Amino acid sequence: MGIQSFPLALQPIIEQGFLDREFEQALRSRLGYRDCADRELIPVGIGETITKTRLGLKPTVTTPISGSVNTNLDNGLTPTNWGVEQYTLTMNHYAATTDLNMVTSRVGVVSQFLQNAYVNGEQAARSLDELARNALFNAYFSGNTRVRTTLGSAGPVVAVDDIRGFQTVFVNGIQQGVSSGTPLLVTVGSNTYNVTGATADGTNVSTTPGGISGTLTFSGNVTVADATAGNTVIASAASVIIRPSARTNTAQLTAADTLTMGCLLDAVAKLRLNAVPEIDGVYNCYLDPISARQLFADPDFKLLFQGATSANQVFKKGMTNDFLGLRFISTNESYVQAHPSLANVMVRRPIVCGQGALIEGDFAGMGNADVAPSGSIVSVINGVAMVTREPVDRLQQIVAQSWYWIGGFCAPSDTTTNPTTVPTATNAAFKRAVIIEHAG
Repeated sequence: MGIQSFPLALQPIIEQGFLDREFEQALRSRLGYRDCADRELIPVGIGETITKTRLGLKPTVTTPISGSVNTNLDNGLTPTNWGVEQYTLTMNHYAATTDLNMVTSRVGVVSQFLQNAYVNGEQAARSLDELARNALFNAYFSGNTRVRTTLGSAGPVVAVDDIRGFQTVFVNGIQQGVSSGTPLLVTVGSNTYNVTGATADGTNVSTTPGGISGTLTFSGNVTVADATAGNTVIASAASVIIRPSARTNTAQLTAADTLTMGCLLDAVAKLRLNAVPEIDGVYNCYLDPISARQLFADPDFKLLFQGATSANQVFKKGMTNDFLGLRFISTNESYVQAHPSLANVMVRRPIVCGQGALIEGDFAGMGNADVAPSGSIVSVINGVAMVTREPVDRLQQIVAQSWYWIGGFCAPSDTTTNPTTVPTATNAAFKRAVIIEHAG
């Protein structure tokens, strides 16, 4: 398909690249979550699901070799290997389209053509950002939930609000389904138990965004005191979630539990304990405008800037940047939900991310000749393909403007970074981001 196949009114726009510029402007990240992803090109011909392997570290050596054992060919040494862990990235195909009727749009054809490109670009940017957000929170919600229904008597099956993070366990860096042979250590209420199975409900009633309500099956009976509705259930490898006033689950939040500077400092400390690398010198903190407003009302925050030369600039802009080791990125796409039990109270969730919190896989074949034949109007911009098709209807009046993206997002684990290799590390399977839950 050549440019000559398009109506004369559109040919100059395409030839001069106006359409590409309109698309590219919208694709510049204005939402943010995609910024914390490491991008990889996924080669063609290797399937729809790719398993990547990350190398782990070896423990430190602090004991000297004794002269009495420094003999023979092995010098008294026992070979050790570094650990590995795997994560899976699944590629999917996303697309949308808009039609431009050259007859009905004749009066404003040029502006509408460019406007369609802009709207398509904004839609693509927002779609990819929400995919990134969903993958990020899906991993970092894992292993944190609460009892949904109180047991009538001690028993091995407990209903919980969200079974994510309880369905699999990491064995030598590889996720395997929980079972009697590969149990998951979980704290329910005040005691620990072994989970051997997780079953989703037929009707999902989870109050956690993206959550999957269901039941957990344990190797032994759970007491009624532990399996009381509202009690916290935390897996041994649960992701870190920070809440004001040391609340241990979402339902425990009160209207007074607003965002504080202390919560943000705790999140930064957790990431640094796990040796999580920064993104251009700081960690990204994604938060909605209400969370940002609460931060400015925090006494510690105000005290820090009292009399500071930068205070006027900070409060004039209404947002800080590169502050306390954080880069604040305001977004309208953060997870906000009604409190599970308190009327007129919302639960808000800023998230602090380090480098590699997400992996974005872009299919390398999107611009190949067999996908985008020679002469076709296909532009790959920021990993997204924009397609403009000439009129092929019977009256040759309808131009199709579309976009598509082939790829996927996943949050890689860091199970090989543990107290054996990094003394300050936590046991969380996913370490590169920290969710903060607060009321608002």
